[in-house]
Amino acid sequence: MPRHDPGAFDLARDVAPGLPMALVEQWRASGRTAADARRLLGAHVTTGYSVVSDSAGLTRLSRSLGLLEVLALIDGPKRVLHTYGTAVGGRAVGVWAADNAQLFHPASIGADVLLSALLRTQDEIARRCRVRIGVGVHHGSFYDLDGGLYGAEADAVEILAENHTEGGEIAVTEAVAERLPAGHSFVLRRKDVPGVPGGPLRAVYRVLDGPRAASAVSGEGASGEGASGEGARYPIPYSAGFYEDLLRLERDPENAGLAATLAERHLSERTVVLVERGEADAGDGAGDGGSEVAILRGLDLSTLMRETGRRLLPPEGAVEIKVAGPLAIYLFDEPGPAVRFARDLRTALAEAGMTCRIGVDTGPVLAGRTPAGVWDVAGAPVNLASKMAQDLAPQQAVCLSEAVGAHVDLDGFALVRHTVSGVDMTFHQG
Repeated sequence: MPRHDPGAFDLARDVAPGLPMALVEQWRASGRTAADARRLLGAHVTTGYSVVSDSAGLTRLSRSLGLLEVLALIDGPKRVLHTYGTAVGGRAVGVWAADNAQLFHPASIGADVLLSALLRTQDEIARRCRVRIGVGVHHGSFYDLDGGLYGAEADAVEILAENHTEGGEIAVTEAVAERLPAGHSFVLRRKDVPGVPGGPLRAVYRVLDGPRAASAVSGEGASGEGASGEGARYPIPYSAGFYEDLLRLERDPENAGLAATLAERHLSERTVVLVERGEADAGDGAGDGGSEVAILRGLDLSTLMRETGRRLLPPEGAVEIKVAGPLAIYLFDEPGPAVRFARDLRTALAEAGMTCRIGVDTGPVLAGRTPAGVWDVAGAPVNLASKMAQDLAPQQAVCLSEAVGAHVDLDGFALVRHTVSGVDMTFHQG
């Protein structure tokens, strides 16, 4: 079984489940001005709390574990967060893939109620799970597009949670602290975060202590579903059948035979192509309304990337997994067609005025349709493709792992070496 760097389970991508196609078509049919952007996005403004979590402590535990065992590790905290978050009126945002999660709570919920629920969440995760999470919370205005939260404030709280929290921590912004009732008993301490103050979050505080929410529904089963059963499940990125097997492994983590059996049942050798397009230029809308223009131009570019990719995708042996935000992920049966597609897509996007960087790796993955009917994929090839494309490659580069390079013509590619977090990486770049 391959081992995994847990940090690689944290793809830098939007959590939105897809692209708001109707909105993109409206934008394309408009004059594409700042006024048009404000008018179109104005119908999608929502005010409330964005709660974003990110796992911590996976490194030590996952060095000796396979993919399914890691997925079982990160499932527990997500179930606990969903249980307590929805109990106080929150709703899940997007599909909770990888090790991060997001909830939205309406502005009508008291900040004290939310923080009490999150403190109880962290208590329960510490008691029941082998992996901890850091949580970032911001109250503000967001654009709710196709189930995902967009805008400067949405981006800022995601960065806060993913880059500036640690296991067991709750970090809240000034807008949240201001909504606590007078005389509250929460203990807050100012937290230094790069870019804050001055950005949309203004200031950040750690929640050190405070009153806890009541325990979850009594009689909660091992699956964490409580009395409400299926309805209490977070939006899992797996098929229902695989998730039942994952819960079996989570309840029996020391059963190496079960882990091997489930790996043989669910994992298959595939090649992953991960594409990150360049950011949209705000252009003429860089002044008043520039952020709204940038959002819609970015969605327009992502839609164009999807249209281009689907036109070039072979009719057999390949499938589009997802296009969300600046990322697109494709799955191929064989490395050769995957590399040809990557090079053709780079050329076609360049002709459309778009830059990109692409990573390609091959190996065992978990792939299939989720309960919502869309595709998702997890595994070391996704992680390595992401690392090459998002962290190491220059614009317009196609990067092939050594495993892919062993199966294709490397004319035009050069062997490059990088050291990331003390780990040496070697791959082909062209």
